[in-house]
Amino acid sequence: MSPSRHRALTDEREVLDDVANMLGTEVNLLGRLPGGVNGGAVRVQLAGRADAVLKAVPRAHPGHLDETLRAQRVVEHMRGRGYPTPAWLGVGATATHVWHLTDFVDAAPAPELTPSLVEQLMEIIELQAGQASEPYDHWSYAWRVATGQESDVARPDLDEPPEQSPLRESIARLSGYSSEVSALIERLRLVCADVPPPREAPDMVHADLATPSNILVRDGAVVAVVDIGNAGSGTRAIDLTALGWYTFQDPLLDGVRGRLWTRILDLVGREGAAMLAAAHILHMLEIPIRHGRHDAVPGVVRRGHRALDELNAR
Repeated sequence: MSPSRHRALTDEREVLDDVANMLGTEVNLLGRLPGGVNGGAVRVQLAGRADAVLKAVPRAHPGHLDETLRAQRVVEHMRGRGYPTPAWLGVGATATHVWHLTDFVDAAPAPELTPSLVEQLMEIIELQAGQASEPYDHWSYAWRVATGQESDVARPDLDEPPEQSPLRESIARLSGYSSEVSALIERLRLVCADVPPPREAPDMVHADLATPSNILVRDGAVVAVVDIGNAGSGTRAIDLTALGWYTFQDPLLDGVRGRLWTRILDLVGREGAAMLAAAHILHMLEIPIRHGRHDAVPGVVRRGHRALDELNAR
C-alpha cells in the first residue's frame, strides 16, 4: 500500500471514530454517494438509527470548524422556516479534517437543471427572504470582487473569512491571463465602477444552489438542497444570478433565464444586477484558470459578454 493511500485510510478511520464518539453509537461506512464537486460525501449506517450522510474535508485554516458550525446554525434556522435541506446531526473535527453528518435523503442528484427544476428552485430561494441569521456577508464580498475596491462602510460583519482574501487576490490577477480575458474584465469593472457598497444583508444565501449535484430530486420534484456549508447572508439575488449563469448551458433554459433576470432586477435594480453578474463571471473565470483548464476559458468569456449584453438589453 502506498504511503498516501495508507494516510487516507487512517484519516477516514479517525473521522469515523470521531463521529462515533460524538454520537455514542457505532458508525459503519456503506459507500460513496454520487455527485459532489468540492468534497465527497459517504453514506454511513448508525447503529440503531437511520442511515446518514457524512462529509469530511481537510482542514483549510484554523477557523474551519467554526465556519462549519456557522453553517449548522444556518441549517437549523432555515429548517425551522420550511427550507428543504436535511438536518445536521453533528459537526466535529480531527487533527486533519472537519466533518459534518446529515440526515440521508432518499433522492438522486439532478443530472442537469431543467426549466421545471429552475422554477422550483426560484420558489425555494424565496424562502430565503429576510432570513439572514449569520454575519457572513456574501453581498459585500461580491461587491469587493466585482469592483476590486474595499468598502469604507463601517459594518461589524465585514471581517473577511480566511478563504475569501486569497480568492480575491487570485481574481485580481486574471487580467494578465490573455487579452480576451483582460477585455472582459475591463468591461465588468466599467459597469460596476459607480455601484456603491451594499449597506444591508437581509436574506439567507445558499451560495452554491445552481450546482445540479446539490439538488436532490425525486419524480421530477426538488425534495432537498444540500452542500450548504458556505451559506451566509446577503441578497437572495446572488443565488438567482448563479442559476441564471447555469441556464446559458442549454438553449431550453433561455426562457426561464428571462424570468430570472426579471426577478433579480426587481430585487436589486440594474446596478445591483450588474454587480452580482460581474462577481459571478469573475469567479467562473478564476476556477478554470486556477485549475489549468485552459480550453474552458474562451467559453466563459463568451458567456460573460452574452450575460452583460442581455442585462443591458432589459
